[in-house]
Amino acid sequence: MREFPRCVCRQLKKTSTLSGLSVIFIFGYFCWRGYFSNVWKSGYNARYGFPNLTANNSNCWRIIGGDHKAIEKILLKSKTIGNKYKALTEMDYLTMTRDCDNFVKIREYITFPLSTEERDFPLAYSMVIHTNIEMFERLLRSIYAPQNVYCVHVDRKSPKRFHWTVRAIASCFRNVFIVGKSELVVYASWSRVQADLNCMEELLQSPVLWKYLINVCGQDLPTKTNRDIVNLLMAKNSSNVIESDSPPGYKQKRWEYHYYKSRNVVRTNRKKRPPPINHPMFVGSAYFLVIREFVRTLFVDPEIQAFFKWSEDTYSPDEHIWATLQRMPGIPGSIPFTPGHNRRDVTVTRAVKWAVLAGDVAKGALYPPCTGKYRHHICVFGSGDLHWIMQQEPLFANKFDPQVDNTAVQCIEEYIRYSTIHRSEY
Repeated sequence: MREFPRCVCRQLKKTSTLSGLSVIFIFGYFCWRGYFSNVWKSGYNARYGFPNLTANNSNCWRIIGGDHKAIEKILLKSKTIGNKYKALTEMDYLTMTRDCDNFVKIREYITFPLSTEERDFPLAYSMVIHTNIEMFERLLRSIYAPQNVYCVHVDRKSPKRFHWTVRAIASCFRNVFIVGKSELVVYASWSRVQADLNCMEELLQSPVLWKYLINVCGQDLPTKTNRDIVNLLMAKNSSNVIESDSPPGYKQKRWEYHYYKSRNVVRTNRKKRPPPINHPMFVGSAYFLVIREFVRTLFVDPEIQAFFKWSEDTYSPDEHIWATLQRMPGIPGSIPFTPGHNRRDVTVTRAVKWAVLAGDVAKGALYPPCTGKYRHHICVFGSGDLHWIMQQEPLFANKFDPQVDNTAVQCIEEYIRYSTIHRSEY
């Protein structure tokens, strides 16, 4: 039985059957009398302000189209104290998920496949998260389709209430589950790779015969609909989508020396032996879209297993492991490297703005400045970034946070949902 704090509820286990699946409902009484009735009377839909799916009634279409006046108005409004967005909390979600049917309804999840190709081409997701419960739930809703399957890895060091709340949300869906083994994730360490591997292993055991696996983090949002993603992957003809390029000199040091993990990843002066593969190293992104057979091969190929073991004490192994495997002959879904290729031909899996590359495009900057705020040198997108995002090819963008700019998150949601409904077969 799921553990909840005593001050929150008195536990009562009741089992019901929904489409042949046993669902466990947790009922209880909150310490604050009348809390539930007040919440439901106020209405989460009104509080959340779910996107109006009519283009004529929304500023979002003007913002996405690059209308400077609309963008300036929204950015100015977001800076006013009275307009600061009040995020949904863990307690809010624990309240809503007491009634799963109502939760799915008021949060407007899609509950049936919207096209034949989507129904016949299920996807798997590995979702690695550690904080911001509302952003996780809004990401899940944005990518959710009932024929897909979703594995959620919650960082072991995340607060207990966050763990409970993610489990409560997952329990409302037959195709969303929490991975059995949770890692204590440290930035740039092997633990980030292991978190995805844990989900991969369990997703291979799922009864859903998914075609591709996609990994996301808690601050991602899709820029394309599920149908768009399916159509693009079908056109890939069983090839992986992994960013992979020749490594610059400074990145080679990431695997030339031993690193150890404490609160951070620290380099030692001890050099490592060469990697146990008969193939050059490549670098890219931590994110990928890979075929099922690629995932299966990771767990049975001795050379890959040795490569994984060797990479455990390198720096940011997620940025060279997948990129290198993508270029290795014989690996399912891999694509040979072409020397002298144009850098623009390299697959990019995320639309992202790095502070060091942003600025005046007319003066050579790669993209315009961030209109949200920078966090760890990466843009947390604001409304003024949406026009740029929607001109990019990647299927996902990173980073978003409703407490930085809720309009940016809501406009992406509105765009995706509007496109989903109006392009469906039903």
